[in-house]
Amino acid sequence: MSLPKQVTIVEVGPRDGFQNESGFIPTKQKIKITDQLSETGLRRIEATSFVHPKAIPQLADAAEVMAGIKRKEGIRYMALIPNVKGVERALQAGVKEINLVVSASESHNKSNLNMSVAESLKALKEVARIALDNGMRIRGSIATSFGCPFEGWVPPEKVDEIAREYLAMGVHEVCLADTVGMADPSQVSQMVSRFRDKLKDVEFSLHFHNTRGAGMANVLAAMLEGANIFDASICGLGGCPYAPGATGNIPTADMVHMLESMEIDTGVNLSKLIECARMVQDLLGRVLPGQVMKAGIVPWATKKQASS
Repeated sequence: MSLPKQVTIVEVGPRDGFQNESGFIPTKQKIKITDQLSETGLRRIEATSFVHPKAIPQLADAAEVMAGIKRKEGIRYMALIPNVKGVERALQAGVKEINLVVSASESHNKSNLNMSVAESLKALKEVARIALDNGMRIRGSIATSFGCPFEGWVPPEKVDEIAREYLAMGVHEVCLADTVGMADPSQVSQMVSRFRDKLKDVEFSLHFHNTRGAGMANVLAAMLEGANIFDASICGLGGCPYAPGATGNIPTADMVHMLESMEIDTGVNLSKLIECARMVQDLLGRVLPGQVMKAGIVPWATKKQASS
């Protein structure tokens, strides 16, 4: 198999994971978890979201979280931004990288953002201008790239249109998101092949949910087509509150374990990551999906990981 030698993992648990919890996780606990994640070797962490507190009350403390975390040199801390007010708040909080989101399907965009796709793109042009004027990095995520809970199949041409709009805005990265876990490896292979060259001038990443158990298979399919940036979430937490059936992401430790077992370097200390995962599970007080934190590291994963 032709696989990348290195993969970058974007930890999205502190945002995508915590936003989907039924209760509010105390700010101090969010800070503690993010700081512990910063000690694992991860180089990218989505720390929070500057969405209106009424829309996502679980992340109403975004500014406090950004003020409280110990920002470690070499780590990019990202925040999701929905609008101009959000980017203004993020600037005040010292955020250096933002994540914009538009859905490829009209129905999900209306449910998630209460706007049409065209209205969202128009609003985000101003967000991108402000961000670039202030030296921020921008990720442009395309939700429901692989399927919509309301409309079903999403034509790739819809994803094309949004990707072109993002590139015109000047984003540094485009992320295709499988928001409700509808993707299969064959579809992923086709989509990555389709977009790899279109997005060759920016970073190209993928966000898979493990809703139907295909998350890791989809990562492998994407890697075989040359992709090497993937989102994952501590303990597999996550889901979209405005997408029926959108359960969690791929557990970060499970993804790291698979990649390191395949001799693909992630730069992540698996033992430290498992410690963090167990802390999160204890905090939430229920059994969470991550398998490696339960089963442990296989002895031959790699000498580096097995001895760390």
